[in-house]
Amino acid sequence: MQSQSPPPVIAVPASTLMLVRDGAQGIEVFMVVRHHKIAFAPGAMVFPGGKVDVGDGDPRIRRLCIGGDGLDDTSLGIRVAGVREAFEECGLLFARRRGESGMLNRRQVSKLAPWASRLHSGQVSMFEFLETEQLELRLNAMVPFAHWVTPDHIPKRFDTHFFLASAPPGQNALHDGLESVDSAWLRPDEILNRANDGKVRLVFATRLNLEKLSRSSTADEAMHLARQSPVVRVQPELVSQSEGVRQVTIPIEAGYGGTHFKIIDKPAM
Repeated sequence: MQSQSPPPVIAVPASTLMLVRDGAQGIEVFMVVRHHKIAFAPGAMVFPGGKVDVGDGDPRIRRLCIGGDGLDDTSLGIRVAGVREAFEECGLLFARRRGESGMLNRRQVSKLAPWASRLHSGQVSMFEFLETEQLELRLNAMVPFAHWVTPDHIPKRFDTHFFLASAPPGQNALHDGLESVDSAWLRPDEILNRANDGKVRLVFATRLNLEKLSRSSTADEAMHLARQSPVVRVQPELVSQSEGVRQVTIPIEAGYGGTHFKIIDKPAM
């Protein structure tokens, strides 16, 4: 009797924030370098982000969000996860004090910093943090940019939503020293050149999203294009492999300028 292949591993929901700003020579994006002992993409340069926690979907959070109208519970939780991960991983917080209009400033976020490690360790929930500090999340600052799902044959799979957001004015982005060991604001083309020269490591989805982002000259232009462009689910399918080089296909509607791509970066795991 012929044995059947085991069913694919269920992809874990994840959220990633592509934080952008205008630099002296054009648009810049904030990148972190993952710790070499991390299981997924060790040592790679990536956008801040991570898995969606159960607490991110707490229905009580909805009333503490600006820009959550029209989102179902799952979509809302994915965006909350993006905000939480950015706070835990690089110290940026897309939030305002309840009753105030402006985003939190550097001094306010600095006072809230101890919460980041407690959130990361699961000592407190996102709702407890927001309720205790009387905060409202600024989900309206996040624009959907991409949606990538790890192929079925990979043992560790993620269902990742990428969001574009201009860095909150007056806040400083830093790496946490735990999951990430370095960070920098860089132009997308600069990152790609470094990767091509072997100076930094990327993963396939990061590379293509950097290429897509590099078409914009300013943060405002990138945000405008993202608002105008539909997000199409991308799950790469392997079509050929020769001498260690894999070629995959993705939907042309996803907006990456083609359907067939060679994967020249090392696997994430």
